[in-house]
Amino acid sequence: MSTTPEFAHLGVHGDVVIVGGGLAGLFCALKLAPRPVTVISAAPLGEGASTAWAQGGIAAAVGEGDSAESHAADTIAVGAGLVDEAVAHRLAGEAAARIHDLLSYGVPFDRDLEGRLAVAREAAHSARRIVHVRGDMAGQAIISALTEAVRNTPSIKVIEGWFADGLLMHDDAVAGLRLRKVGNAAGSPMHIAARAVVLATGGIGHLYAVTTNPIEARGVGLAIAARAGARIADPEFVQFHPTAIMVGRDPAPLATEALRGEGAILINGQGERFMLAAHPLAELAPRDIVARGVFAEVASGRGAYLDATKALGAHFAEHFPTVYESCISAGIDPATQPIPIAPAAHYHMGGIAVDMRGRSSLHGLWAAGEVSCTGAHGANRLASNSLLEAVVYAARIAEDIASTELAATKSRLDVHETHSTPIDPAQELLLRQTMAGKVGVVRDRDGLTEAVRTFAALEAETTSTTLANMATTALLVATAALARTESRGAHYRADYPTENPAQAKRTTTSLAQARERAAALGGGAPRSPRLSAQSALA
Repeated sequence: MSTTPEFAHLGVHGDVVIVGGGLAGLFCALKLAPRPVTVISAAPLGEGASTAWAQGGIAAAVGEGDSAESHAADTIAVGAGLVDEAVAHRLAGEAAARIHDLLSYGVPFDRDLEGRLAVAREAAHSARRIVHVRGDMAGQAIISALTEAVRNTPSIKVIEGWFADGLLMHDDAVAGLRLRKVGNAAGSPMHIAARAVVLATGGIGHLYAVTTNPIEARGVGLAIAARAGARIADPEFVQFHPTAIMVGRDPAPLATEALRGEGAILINGQGERFMLAAHPLAELAPRDIVARGVFAEVASGRGAYLDATKALGAHFAEHFPTVYESCISAGIDPATQPIPIAPAAHYHMGGIAVDMRGRSSLHGLWAAGEVSCTGAHGANRLASNSLLEAVVYAARIAEDIASTELAATKSRLDVHETHSTPIDPAQELLLRQTMAGKVGVVRDRDGLTEAVRTFAALEAETTSTTLANMATTALLVATAALARTESRGAHYRADYPTENPAQAKRTTTSLAQARERAAALGGGAPRSPRLSAQSALA
C-alpha cells in the first residue's frame, strides 16, 4: 500500500469532480455554480471533445408549428422499439429551456430575418427543428462559448492535461479517481478524493479504425465505470455516420447530415442514386439504413459519393464552411465535384446506465453525454439529439447533486499502486482494425466471436492501463453484439438480418458478464477487474 499526496498544488476541491471538457461536463459545471467544482480535461478546454466536431446542431421544437410531442414521437420512431418513451418525452419537453440556457452563455445560434431562431431539417425529423450556427459550426460555437463562460466562473477549477483511468471505491461507493498525466503513461498516478464524480468523457469512436471522433473518444470513461462494477446499457448499438469524407485522415472529416437535408444526394461511382431503391426517404432515411447503403456501394467496389453540386453549387462555402474547408484542403472542390465518402463510427447509443437524474448504479457516480445511456436513443439515435441529451442531463445532474447530501470526503486516500506503460501501437492498431472489420456496420457470429477473443486477450495481456480500458469497452460492445441475434437499428447481423420481436428489449450487462461470455468462447477465464482502483480511506 502506498499513500499518494493530495492535489493541493492543483487546487482540487475534492467536492464535485467532473471528468470531461465537452458540452456535458462544462454545462454541468456551469449549472452547479457557485458550488465549487473541479473539471478534469485531458485536452485543453475547447479541444479533444466531440462537441466541437458536431456540425448539425441541437434538436429542439422551437419552430412555428412544431411541438415537443412531435419531437418525442420522431425520437421513438427512429429508436427501433427500444427508446424509453418517458425519457424521450421529457428530453423533448426540456429542449427549449436548455436552448435558452445556451443563449445566455453566449452561443450565437442562427436567426431568421425576423429575429427568431433559425431551424433546419435533418434525417427522420418530421419538421425543421435543428438549431444551428452558420450552417455547420454549431459544435465549435457551443464549446467556445461554454469554455469562455467556464473560465470566467470563479467556482470552477479546471485542470488540463490529466485523464482519469480508474475509479476509487470505498464501501461499494465511488470515492475518487486515479489520474494520469497526458503523455506520461508510465509515470506515477495521482489520486483524488471526491464526494461526487460526474463522468462526461465522451464516446468510443476511436476504438474503430475509421471514425469521425477525436482521439480522446476511446471509451475510457465507460471502461473505468464498468471495472468498478457499474451497469452498462445497450453497448452493442454504435451509430455509423454514413458520410465521413474519405481523404486518408484519422479521424475522418465529417460531411454533416444537414447537407442531405438541403438536397445533396448520394451516388455511386457510376452516378446512380442508390438510396432511391433502398428506402422511401432515400437520402433522408434513418442513419443506419443510409450507412448500410453506403457500405454496400463501397464494399462492391463502385464507391460512394455525396453530390451537392446541384443542391448548393457555388453557395457551398457560404452554407457549410467546415465541410468546404475539409474538402478543399484535400484537393476536392465540393461545389463542382462529388465528395468520396464511407461510413464511420460516429456515436455510441450505449454507455453507463443512468436514471432520469443521471445517476449510475454506483453510489456517488453520475454520467452525462455520450458516455452515458439514458434510454433516449434506443437502437438508433435521431439526428442532433446527442447535444440535446448532453445539456438536459448535465442540468439534471447539477440539480440532483445540489439537492443530495453527499458523503464526507477524507483528506487522504490509501490505494494500491498501479503501474502502466505507453500503448503498444501494434496492439492499438489490432484493436481498432478488429472493431472496424468485425464489430462494424455489418456483423456476424464468426467475426464477433473472433473479436471477443481478441479483446479478451488484449485486456488480459497489455501493461497499458489505457489500452486495457479500450479493450474492456471493446469487449463489452462485442459480447453484447454477439448476444443480440437479430438486426435492430444500428446493430445489423448478416446472419440474422431481421428484427426478432422477442428481443425488443434493452440490454443491461456488466463487465463480469462480458468476461464470462468471453471465457465460454475460449477468451480467457473470468476474473476480478485487476485494473480497477480499490481504495481504503484513511
